[in-house]
Amino acid sequence: MKGFLRAWMLWLALIGAAGAAGNLKFRPGEGAFHWDSFEALGKIRLDGQQLTVFGPWIGPDQPLIESVLAYFEAATGADVRYTGSDAFEQQIRIDTEAGSAPNIAIFPQPGLLGDLVRLGKVAPLTEADARWVRDNYAAGESWVALGSFAGPDGGEHFYGIFYKVDVKSLVWFVPENFEDAGYQIPTSMAALRRLTEQIAADGETPWCIGLGSGSATGWPATDWVEELMLRSRPAEVYDRWVDHRMPFDDPAVVAAIDAFGWFARNGKFVAGGAAAVATTDYRDSPKGLFSSPPQCYMHRQASFIPSYFPADTEIGADVDFFYFPADDDLRLGMPVLGAGTVVAITRDSPAARAFIEFLKSPIAHEVWMAQKGFLTPHKGVNTELYGDPTLRKMGDILRSADTFRFDASDLMPGAIGAGAFWTGMVDFVGGRPAGEVAGRIEAAWEALE
Repeated sequence: MKGFLRAWMLWLALIGAAGAAGNLKFRPGEGAFHWDSFEALGKIRLDGQQLTVFGPWIGPDQPLIESVLAYFEAATGADVRYTGSDAFEQQIRIDTEAGSAPNIAIFPQPGLLGDLVRLGKVAPLTEADARWVRDNYAAGESWVALGSFAGPDGGEHFYGIFYKVDVKSLVWFVPENFEDAGYQIPTSMAALRRLTEQIAADGETPWCIGLGSGSATGWPATDWVEELMLRSRPAEVYDRWVDHRMPFDDPAVVAAIDAFGWFARNGKFVAGGAAAVATTDYRDSPKGLFSSPPQCYMHRQASFIPSYFPADTEIGADVDFFYFPADDDLRLGMPVLGAGTVVAITRDSPAARAFIEFLKSPIAHEVWMAQKGFLTPHKGVNTELYGDPTLRKMGDILRSADTFRFDASDLMPGAIGAGAFWTGMVDFVGGRPAGEVAGRIEAAWEALE
C-alpha cells in the first residue's frame, strides 16, 4: 500500500507533464508493474529540455514506442519528440553527416551503428552502463559485446543498449499432430535428428522449408546455417566467422552448411522433396503444418512467422513452438540466435544520458511488454506482464539463454550477407557441394578487401 501511495502521489505531481505527453497507457500504481522504477525517474528533472528520438518504428509500432516514451516524459518533464522512418538506415547517415543528428538513434542493425561509431558520430556510453547490461541482461556478456565497437581512437568502447529483441531459434509444430503420432518434443540436437528420421520412417514428412523471398531468396537458409554454427562450435568461432577473422570456407562453416543439408537436401525430410526447397516461398512454407493430413510436422523460423499462419490460428492450441535445441554432448549450453534494435546517443545531452538510465528501468520494458510484439532479455522485469502467453514463452527462452548472437548475415558486408551468402545457399540446396559454395563466398569477400 505504501508503494502504491508513493506512485499515486508521483502521478498527481506529474499530471501536468503526463497531460502534455498524452495519456499514459497504464496508470501508475495499478497492475503488477515495477512502479518503483517509474517513481525513481521523478528524481531526474529535465523540465524544458527537449529529447529527439529517431527510430525505425512506423505504422502500428509507432504508437507502441510513443506509449513508452510518454512515461519518460511524464516522469522527468522532458519534451520528447519521436520520429520514425522506413528509410532509417539512409536518413541517419544523412543527419549525422549534416550535423543534425537526433539525441537518440535506435538502430535496427548493430553493423550500421558500428559504421557511425568509426566515423566519430556516436557518443560512447560508460563502463557502468556496460557493467549494468552484463549484470542485468540474460547472456549479458553477449549483449555488451554486440554493443561494443572500436571508436575513432582505436580503442573499443560500449555504445549501445539493446531494446526490443526478436528470437529466431524456434521450431513450430501442431500439438495435435504430435499427439496423434506419439511424437515427443526433442530437447537436444541428437533427439531432433532422431525425430526427423522417425517421422520419415513412419512415411510422413518431417520438415517444411522454403527459401523463396523474391530478390532476397536464400536468406532463410542463412538462418539455418547460423543456428547450426552456434550448435556445433563455441560462440567465439561464430564471432570470428562473422567479422572475417576466419575464412568463410573454414571447415567449421562447411560443416554447418552440410548440417543444414542433412535436413534440406534429403527428399524424404522436406515437403515437396529437396527440389522444392529453393522455389517454395518462405511465407508459404509453414502452411503444410496446417493441412489435413499434415504435409510436414516441423518448421524452423523466427518469432514473426505467425503473421503467415492461417487466419484465426491460436498459438499454444492450434500451433506451438519449442526451442531449436543444441547438442548436449558439446556442452555449448543454450545458444539463442536473434536480432533486435540497439539504442545509442548520436547527439549528447543530459536528457540523452537520462534516457539511457530510463532504458535500464523495468518500466521502460514492461509498458511495451504488456501490449504486443516486444521481447526483452532484462532479468528484472515481471514476465507475467507479457501481453500474451506466446510472448511470455519466447521471453523465457530469451532469458534462459547462455549465449545470444545476432543474425550473422546482417553483420557481414551487404555484398556477402545479403548477396553471396543468399545465392550460395540456393546453389547448395540445388546440389553444389558445401565446400565449393563456401569457397565462392570466401572469394567474393576477399574481393571486397
